[in-house]
Amino acid sequence: MTSLKSLFVPHRIVMMVLFAALVVWCALSLRWDWIPQYAPLAAQGLWTTVWILVVTSILGFALAVPLGLAQATGPWYLAAPARLFCTIIRGTPLLLQIWLLYYGLGSLFPQFPWIRSSELWPYLRQAWPYAVLALTLSYAGYEGEVMRGAFSGVAKGQLEAAKSFGMPRMTMFRRIWLPQAVRNVLPTLGGETILQLKATPLVATITVLDIYAVSSRVRSDTFIVYEPLLLLALVYMAIAGVITLGFRWFENKVPSAQR
Repeated sequence: MTSLKSLFVPHRIVMMVLFAALVVWCALSLRWDWIPQYAPLAAQGLWTTVWILVVTSILGFALAVPLGLAQATGPWYLAAPARLFCTIIRGTPLLLQIWLLYYGLGSLFPQFPWIRSSELWPYLRQAWPYAVLALTLSYAGYEGEVMRGAFSGVAKGQLEAAKSFGMPRMTMFRRIWLPQAVRNVLPTLGGETILQLKATPLVATITVLDIYAVSSRVRSDTFIVYEPLLLLALVYMAIAGVITLGFRWFENKVPSAQR
C-alpha cells in the first residue's frame, strides 16, 4: 500500500501524464506503416542482440574470475599478464578491438590452407565469431578488474578459519571465496551487463545483423528517421529493465555475509 501511495505524488503524476501524452502523440503523428514489412527482420535482429549479449556476458564473466583471482593472489607471472590484459582492454576503444579482430584475424586466416580446409572455416568466414570474441574479451577485461577487488575484499579471517579446519583449497574457493566475491559485485555486474547491451550495436559495423542494423536498414530503405530510432530506444530500455529486475531479484535471493 505504501509503495502504491508513493506513485501518486504530484510530480510523478505530472511525469506519467506527460509520458502518456508523448506516447499518444507518437502513435498518432508518426509513421508506423513500415512495421509489418520489417517485423520478421526486426525479430531476427532482436534475437541476435539478445543471444550475443547472453553468450558474451557468460563467457566474459567466466574469464573474468581467473583474471581477478590471478591479480588478487596469483604469482607475478600470472598476475602481470592478467593486469596487462585488463589494462589493454580498458584502455582501448571496443570498436577498435572489434575491427582488429575482424579485419586482422579475418584477413590472416585465409592465408593458411589448413584453416581453409578445416571444419571451422565456414564459421571463421562469418562476422559473428569475431563479434562474440571481441565483446567477450571486453567484458572480461572490465569484470576482471572488478573481481580483483571483490576477491581482495573477502574477509581473510574466514579463509584462515577454513584452512584451520582442513578444508581443501578448491572447496574453500568454491564454497566461501567465490560466492562472497560474486555477491559483493552483483550491483556492478548488473551495470556492466547493461553497458554490454549498449555496446552490442557496434557489431553492426562488421555486418552482423542485430536490432540496431535493422533500424539502420529501415532508415536507408524508407528514409524514415525518427520512428525506427524511437522503437530502437524502447527495445534497449526494455531489455535493460529486464536485466535490472533480474539482478535485483538475484541479489535478494543470494544471502550476504551479514545475514
